[in-house]
This record gives sequence, structure tokens and C-alpha cells, in this order.
Amino acid sequence: MAGEQKAKGKMEEVAGKAKERVGRTLGNERMTAEGQAKKSKGAARQAKEKTKDVFKH
Repeated sequence: MAGEQKAKGKMEEVAGKAKERVGRTLGNERMTAEGQAKKSKGAARQAKEKTKDVFKH
């Protein structure tokens, strides 16, 4: 399960980076902000799973 959540976090982070780049390219501030938020959410999910792994072992 942890691996699944880490992968989900990585996918969110990658999708967020892409959306952020597209938003910046188009000059769309809202899309850029949404991308940054999604990227942050993915990074937070990964950090949470890494922390859980540390305390398991």
C-alpha cells in the first residue's frame, strides 16, 4: 500500500509540474497556481509515506 501511495504522490507531482509549466507558458495564473498546488500535494503525500516507512523499520 505504501508503494502505491508513493507512486500516486509522484504522479500528482509530475502532473502538477506539467500543469504549472503550461500555465506559465500560456500566461494563465490560475492554471499555474493549480499546478503548484497539485505538485505540493504530491510532494506532501510522498513525504508522509516516507515518514511512515521510517517508523515501520
